[in-house]
Amino acid sequence: MAALASAAALALLAKAEGKSALRPINATSHWLHGEKAARCGQFDATHTLIGFATHYASAVFWALPFESWRARRQPPSAGALLRGACMTSAVAAAVDYGITPKRLTPGWELVLTKRSMLATYGVLALGLASGTKLAQAVAGRGRTRARR
Repeated sequence: MAALASAAALALLAKAEGKSALRPINATSHWLHGEKAARCGQFDATHTLIGFATHYASAVFWALPFESWRARRQPPSAGALLRGACMTSAVAAAVDYGITPKRLTPGWELVLTKRSMLATYGVLALGLASGTKLAQAVAGRGRTRARR
């Protein structure tokens, strides 16, 4: 959920800034193609597929500590769940743009304004929290069916 929600946010925010919807995801492939990847506004396997795969892997990477935090607590309230997701997203942003070497950043800074980048990390948090709620709902249905 986090990967899909944040990818959708990237596309919508790029369009709102008058840019191709694919540029932020294509820019994520800059670890392989250099900064020219951010100028690619068309779909192609070398930029879009590699960029999305990298983006997806990154979202899964950040979902792991979030789920680890969540699993060590009593079932958190919706507010606590969202707070934890926001903290995870804030740490992701700090690591992505404060510690990570430039070549390994998400590459969004090559395309989007800081405001749009911040909004995307907010959507990442919403995706983390909603993904957890969806997984809990699916697991609950499975337990209900197993009891029958």
